Amino acid sequence: MFIVLLDYLKPLSEVDRFVAEHRAYLKTQYDAGRFLLSGRREPRTGGVIIARAATRAELEALLAGDPFWREGIAHYDIVEFVPSMASAGLAHLVDGA
Repeated sequence: MFIVLLDYLKPLSEVDRFVAEHRAYLKTQYDAGRFLLSGRREPRTGGVIIARAATRAELEALLAGDPFWREGIAHYDIVEFVPSMASAGLAHLVDGA
C-alpha cells in the first residue's frame, strides 16, 4: 500500500485549470480499486492519495496518467507501507486480513 503526497509546484490558478480532469482521473482509479482515499491538503498546498499497487513502479506508471503529473503541476512523494493495524471499518486493508 502507498501514501502519495502531492505538493503543488504551480500557482492555484494553474492547478484549478486541471482539477476537473484530475478528478476524472481519480474516479477511474477508484473504479479500478486502485485508490482508496484521497483529498486536498489543508492549507491547499497539494493533496494526499492512499493507493494500492503491486509495486512502486506500477504505481508510478498509474500516476503518470494524472494530469497534475503530466502538466508538472505537482511533485509526488511516494511512501510505501504495510498496514498492520486498522479500525474495524478498515480492517480488510490490513496485510493478511
